[in-house]
Amino acid sequence: MAPASRLLALWALAAVALPGSGAEGDGGWRPGGPGAVAEEERCTVERRADLTYAEFVQQYAFVRPVILQGLTDNSRFRALCSRDRLLASFGDRVVRLSTANTYSYHKVDLPFQEYVEQLLHPQDPTSLGNGAGSGVPFHWHGPGYSEVIYGRKRWFLYPPEKTPEFHPNKTTLAWLRDTYPALPPSARPLECTIRAGEVLYFPDRWWHATLNLDTSVFISTFLG
Repeated sequence: MAPASRLLALWALAAVALPGSGAEGDGGWRPGGPGAVAEEERCTVERRADLTYAEFVQQYAFVRPVILQGLTDNSRFRALCSRDRLLASFGDRVVRLSTANTYSYHKVDLPFQEYVEQLLHPQDPTSLGNGAGSGVPFHWHGPGYSEVIYGRKRWFLYPPEKTPEFHPNKTTLAWLRDTYPALPPSARPLECTIRAGEVLYFPDRWWHATLNLDTSVFISTFLG
């Protein structure tokens, strides 16, 4: 598929996938508690609620990330992603967990219900967890978008020509604590917290790392 066709498909999928801004509640997933990671002081990724396809291609598709807002209502799908509904529908399905590092060395298969009820807990900077504080260290691939259904997801992004300073086997939470505070303004990433009802688009080969500020439900789609 040609790049322009892939982008048109992306735009159509994003238009169908976005939940409406009126959706409320945490779906039973319990947001981050005391000590949860804070949002950034200032979002440096542009939010657009009135973006046309032509503007998207000209201003963002090959150039920079953008946060898409308010394209359509997706409240029915959001209801299907509540904790109780997902456990009722998929509790006995086997899911595969992998370590939250660049290379994902270790993989574990277990029932979805066991994962949710026994392993879904906040992460601290020195150990791997699956709830608030978890995330994926810096990496890159083709263009794509990530939609948040429940919770909040903080993103850090660098353009392809600007390799971030990070250790591939340390968590994003450890990077935020140990490396981020010492970065000069010129070395800071673009960053923003994506909330329910928003989709982040990132172009091809952009470095990005993520950090779940709450126990989050989200969907990511990558374009080849």
